[in-house]
Amino acid sequence: MRGYTMEKDDYLKRLRRIEGQVRGLQRMIEEDTYCIDVLTQLSAVTKALQSVGIGLLEEHVSHCVLHAAQEGDEEEARAKIVEATRAIERLVRS
Repeated sequence: MRGYTMEKDDYLKRLRRIEGQVRGLQRMIEEDTYCIDVLTQLSAVTKALQSVGIGLLEEHVSHCVLHAAQEGDEEEARAKIVEATRAIERLVRS
């Protein structure tokens, strides 16, 4: 079971909302909407995606990393921590 399984419906709902926002951005470009308005909407989409990423990261740490640590498998726990750290690095760079 994945760490986000219990919240899967919420994540899907949020991603569908973001998908609608992206389609809205496409329409804005097609309609030659004022640059600042497009950038404002783009910022909202970016923030929404980052929010999903942070939520998934939190689920990973509180489920996958914690489970590996509780199982007493130090090597697996360290591997999960490295995975989480790499994911944080990717989120920070995006």
